[in-house]
Amino acid sequence: MSVVKEVHFSPDREPRPSAEELPMQVWLDDTDTPADVIDAMALSPFATGAQPWSRSTNLGRVRAGAPMTAEGGRLLRVAQHTDGHEARLIAGEGWTLRVVRHSNRSAVLTATAVSEELAGAVLAEATRGAEEPGPDQDHVRMGFWWRSSRGPYRSAKPITTSPWDQIRDNYPRTAVGRLDALMTMTDRDVTGRLLLLHGPPGTGKTTLLRTLAREWAGWCQVDCVLDPELLFSDPGYLMDVAVGWDGPDDETEGPRWRLLVLEDCDELIRSEAKQSTGQGLSRLLNLTDGLLGQGRDVLVAITTNEDLNRLHPAVVRPGRCLAQVEIGRLDAAQAARWLGGTGAAAVGTGGATLAELFALRDGRHVEPSEPSASTGLYL
Repeated sequence: MSVVKEVHFSPDREPRPSAEELPMQVWLDDTDTPADVIDAMALSPFATGAQPWSRSTNLGRVRAGAPMTAEGGRLLRVAQHTDGHEARLIAGEGWTLRVVRHSNRSAVLTATAVSEELAGAVLAEATRGAEEPGPDQDHVRMGFWWRSSRGPYRSAKPITTSPWDQIRDNYPRTAVGRLDALMTMTDRDVTGRLLLLHGPPGTGKTTLLRTLAREWAGWCQVDCVLDPELLFSDPGYLMDVAVGWDGPDDETEGPRWRLLVLEDCDELIRSEAKQSTGQGLSRLLNLTDGLLGQGRDVLVAITTNEDLNRLHPAVVRPGRCLAQVEIGRLDAAQAARWLGGTGAAAVGTGGATLAELFALRDGRHVEPSEPSASTGLYL
């Protein structure tokens, strides 16, 4: 049974109501959480007009002990969850501040105040020194999507990357030509909407995608979906990810295109995917070239360890893929040249994966391996 209550909130020293103010009523029931109460209380002075100015910002790498408040602020409410989510409500002379911290160290701050200058000053003081500096190494900002208990959520993080010319020799000669073309692609070159990287584990597909995010940074925002199996089973989540975010990560004009990265999605694109995942495959195809994808500049990158012959024919049909590249093992000669010196003797006749080469370079023993029988079936 729901319990409905009417809630009224007055921050510290709220001005006496004026003709411009509007009444606000909030109804709560047993589905609401303490954090929802804080959300309502934070909106109240803005909704009524007592504090008609609002400023908001997102932070990424928030320091563990950052106070995120302003001088004269009084802590009114705190709602904490065991998953690390925390909401705080702080009020001062003519202003209210809502601070929401997430377990991934990101935070959202919203200040309302009686004047534009005060709202800006409160937000500036609350965020001053709260963020750690980004990595000193080369990095690119990537988005990460997941569905939490509170619904779909996106967080942007700086990810270390390397330029393509520094990692080019880590990939087999049979793939380098197509990867060269992929790295230099621009929005004017987009034809298909699906990027398919396939090959054995340990061949550097994830590293390749990080570098692609760097090389495409001028025209494409790369977002990684951490739970792709949920993405295509939940239409609401899919709509949020596909069409629900248009903003930049750093308060500058954002790139027009987006690349959604789905790693190790073998079960979604196998030949039997229609039976095993229900509508998942259909929704993926609809996103790449169906009605859902129309009017949205969205690309989808999928990595898989599957043999192409085991993939659903609709996925690999001509015209759907922007690029379809096998990221395979380095052959024996290329692997030996990569290692150099005496380490080359450890390479078997079947060559080696990138992961095996790094292990050999670091002095760890690796049993010589041969490519699987299915490798020859890749394009």
